[in-house]
Amino acid sequence: MENQIIRAGIVGSGFAAKFHFEALRRVFSTNVEIVGVHSSTASKMEEFALIRNLKAFHHLDELIDQSDVLHICTPPVTHEPFVIAALKKNKHVIVEKPFTGYFGNGSADFNGDTFSREEGLKETLKSIARMLEAEKKSQGKIMYAENWVYAPSIQKEREILEKTGAQILWMHGEESHSGSHSLAYGKWHLSGGGSMIGKGCHPLTAAIYLKHVEGRVKNGHPIRPKSISARTHAITRLPSFEDKGHLKSGYTDIEDFAMLHITFDDGTIATIFASELVLGGVHNWLEVNANNHRTICNINPNNSMQSYTPSEEYYKDIYVVEKTETKQGWSSISPDEDWYTGYQHEMDAFYRSAAFNEPVESNSKLAADVITTIYTGYVSAERKGAEVMVEILN
Repeated sequence: MENQIIRAGIVGSGFAAKFHFEALRRVFSTNVEIVGVHSSTASKMEEFALIRNLKAFHHLDELIDQSDVLHICTPPVTHEPFVIAALKKNKHVIVEKPFTGYFGNGSADFNGDTFSREEGLKETLKSIARMLEAEKKSQGKIMYAENWVYAPSIQKEREILEKTGAQILWMHGEESHSGSHSLAYGKWHLSGGGSMIGKGCHPLTAAIYLKHVEGRVKNGHPIRPKSISARTHAITRLPSFEDKGHLKSGYTDIEDFAMLHITFDDGTIATIFASELVLGGVHNWLEVNANNHRTICNINPNNSMQSYTPSEEYYKDIYVVEKTETKQGWSSISPDEDWYTGYQHEMDAFYRSAAFNEPVESNSKLAADVITTIYTGYVSAERKGAEVMVEILN
């Protein structure tokens, strides 16, 4: 089994596809062969393949047929059809976040500011149900590529929960920075929302995951979200916003700030912030307050390496950390950013699951809980923060 070769196919040729490729090169527990890439943009696909010495597949079915595991690294609007296509052929699927969502009614005049959030939630639940049903009928598994679950600090907290039998009383966390890499981001019909789903999905997934872990330890069943209260704002689209050029702006019909308050079915809580309004690099953290310990998971930035330079000219060829605006002065350098953020760990875990049938920590049930909670949060935000019950799918 140790010498088994697992064949990987990458769907997409953008930012996510690039870091999936790099993470696969650091998988050590199984033998991975990357057979090729497929993308709807032929020129980008050919460039991606040429640089990495991969085969470019112009037809998705051909890539699926020649792969054991498919990496879905495309805009969220495409996730459901690609995931189901692979599962129908009994292939494992690693799907990027967000899992799925609501991307409009297909009309040319669709506007993310004005559609009914209840309708968005209803359609999202249908999408989730279709994906879960396809997984039930398949020999393949859905693996949800939420790197926060596999970040070393989150996995260490998992160990603490499992070994001490702790009860998590409340959590709070955040993912914020100055704007997304994705060209699709900012348009609801492509991204399925703004900062709540694009940024908030990360700390929210980690929080829900840790309650899943706590529940499995105590009674064999995950503790799941019960209700949510949320607010969203579009600060950079305000007429009064003064653009100094440091924050990404120009979003079409999404929010750039979100605040979520989740109550779990055991009565405990979590509060999550997410925004495009934070300078100084990515701000990723989760704090866990339990009945026998307190943990602060500083995913980014952290102080494992700090460096000072009087002029950023000296560091022009030095990668410091994601999304920092300047290298002058003190920097919290991440000496191995992918390691701290869990990218290589998640891929190694997924391929152990594919090769040795190990359980998937970031699985379809976790993905479903997260997306259901987020779209219920959009309903709450439409109601100016009113508490809304979360309809959990099994």
